[in-house]
Amino acid sequence: MAMAHQVLATATQLGAVLQAARKSQGMAQSALAGRIGLSQSRVSHLELHAHELSLEQLLAWCAALGLELSLGPSGGQAPPLTAHADSTRS
Repeated sequence: MAMAHQVLATATQLGAVLQAARKSQGMAQSALAGRIGLSQSRVSHLELHAHELSLEQLLAWCAALGLELSLGPSGGQAPPLTAHADSTRS
């Protein structure tokens, strides 16, 4: 069963969505941990304390669960941004 698009406003919501996505795939915390290079206890902790996730961990977590992380204006349907390696330099 595919998960619906989720709009998140808090780290607590992020943890709940990551946990729900893992469970919907029938994946144990230990299996996810092996895929992303963390211990099972750390996965358990981060599902409850998602504010402690690093960006690298979040992206690895999303990749392991087949999730996509996207950002955009609140409530808007803006076209996707094209990012270039040079675009962050001023």
